[in-house]
Amino acid sequence: MIANIAEIDPNWVAAVLYRSQDDVDTLLADVAESLAREGVRVGGVAQRNLKGENGKTGMLALDLMTGREISICQPLGSGAMACKLDAGGLAEAAVAVARAISAEVDLLVINKFSKQEASGKGLRAEFAEAIMAGVPLLTAVPERCLADWRAFTGDIGTTLWCERQVVEGWWRDLSGRIASVRAHAPAPPASISRS
Repeated sequence: MIANIAEIDPNWVAAVLYRSQDDVDTLLADVAESLAREGVRVGGVAQRNLKGENGKTGMLALDLMTGREISICQPLGSGAMACKLDAGGLAEAAVAVARAISAEVDLLVINKFSKQEASGKGLRAEFAEAIMAGVPLLTAVPERCLADWRAFTGDIGTTLWCERQVVEGWWRDLSGRIASVRAHAPAPPASISRS
């Protein structure tokens, strides 16, 4: 746990900056899946967007530790072409994020910091918990919420282009530095037996 915000390594908090035409949800989910296949302990939630045959859209949060799909979209009715966020689904997603923080995963993914979080709702508390826990965090921020993200984080963190090779390069660099620090850390003192 980080006691002082000044102790936060800005490279451990990365936000993919995206525009409406960018498929940031697929990017984060695919990167998380790829890293997990490589043995990286990834946790948190990624978003999958669904489009039914009737043209209606829906959203699922994918628990990256368990693979469980969590519906975060509440249909509005037969004529609606969209949905609204489901409070129960968001609560389940929050539990998935908290579980990943407690498990001290190598990388925590929280699908996005958007208008809900900017207004103090959504997964805002989980973002704060993750940052203060010192867990490497990857998220996405729409351009329209960048100022809110910077205000929330105290302008700590790294902003990444919405490109897979950029995100993967950030992780390779960060994980390499983490491994180097761990390799050079002093061994804990041996316990003294008093028999």
